[in-house]
Amino acid sequence: MNKQQLFENIKKKQSFLCVGLDTDIKKIPEHLLKEEDPIFAFNKAIIDATAPYCIAYKPNLAFYESMGVKGWISFEKTIQYLNENYPDQFIIADAKRGDIGNTSAMYARTFFEEINLDAVTVAPYMGEDSVTPFLTYEGKWIILLALTSNKGSHDFQLTTDTEGERLFEKVLRKSQEWGNDQNMMYVVGATQGRMFEDIRKIVPNHFLLVPGIGAQGGSLEEVCKYGMNKECGLIVNSSRAIIYADKTERFAEVAGEEAHKVQQQMAEQLKAIL
Repeated sequence: MNKQQLFENIKKKQSFLCVGLDTDIKKIPEHLLKEEDPIFAFNKAIIDATAPYCIAYKPNLAFYESMGVKGWISFEKTIQYLNENYPDQFIIADAKRGDIGNTSAMYARTFFEEINLDAVTVAPYMGEDSVTPFLTYEGKWIILLALTSNKGSHDFQLTTDTEGERLFEKVLRKSQEWGNDQNMMYVVGATQGRMFEDIRKIVPNHFLLVPGIGAQGGSLEEVCKYGMNKECGLIVNSSRAIIYADKTERFAEVAGEEAHKVQQQMAEQLKAIL
């Protein structure tokens, strides 16, 4: 999916919501444990209920890898279900990969050839040769960690060099030598508030993947005020606040209701640019 297609879908659905499929076997409704594949059964129901209101899904690999081979099978079935039934959805593997070049090439092969995802999150710490193998796939995206929403982000990402440049700013500037706004996005946590202004000075046209709305306390209005550009430029993720909104047999229905609420808020924010 290219940038224009992504923006067209945002306009069509009046939404830039990404639903995070952080599916934990210990948190899904108990009645699903009777299913042959409880994780896939949960994901399928959540997807069917929320797809009208979002433009992307982001399964976090840790939740699937924690279950070994069974979890990986559930992950692959989820991606296949999305590709076959909701081809307009932008699918992100939240894998945070990044290693020396030949290893990154294998990660890229996994996510872009074997599983057919649209994007994968990548840690930029090891530099250019750990990132560029992901950029050799036409129509695919990498999403570099830039300024995350967790408390520990201050440990490294906000440290400055002798010229006053913060580490996340160095990541934004340097990485533009590797890719562009047609194949590279950045992770910026919703809890960073007005820092979006500083980020937009460096990457005015790139899409930003924004976790931290909902359970982590990020403000959608603040993110849009400081982070939205003329093409929206935002994919805002919500995981727990949607997928675990209810633990009864109505879990999927309630998840759909919560996604719809967020979509309506996003539609209001989009009025400023559409």
